[in-house]
Amino acid sequence: MINQKELCDKIRQLYPDIGECGIDVDVEYDQGEKAWVVHLKKDSQRLKTFLEDGDAEKCMLGQKCVGLGIEIAQLRTNVERMKEA
Repeated sequence: MINQKELCDKIRQLYPDIGECGIDVDVEYDQGEKAWVVHLKKDSQRLKTFLEDGDAEKCMLGQKCVGLGIEIAQLRTNVERMKEA
């Protein structure tokens, strides 16, 4: 079974720009969805994405979590747009 803190640490390791950009990340397991919920937050922007068990295991093995990478990029884009507005 995957440990919540270990998964969160691994996500930070795989995506070092989370810390550099000041993006907060948190994870929790959703029994109903049978998937890990990854919460990303920067300023007032918040995104939530799901990591299926298989994807979470790939993350733990040091492989990129493609869907999560897309969400991080989207969050960064949203934050930049808000700064320009």
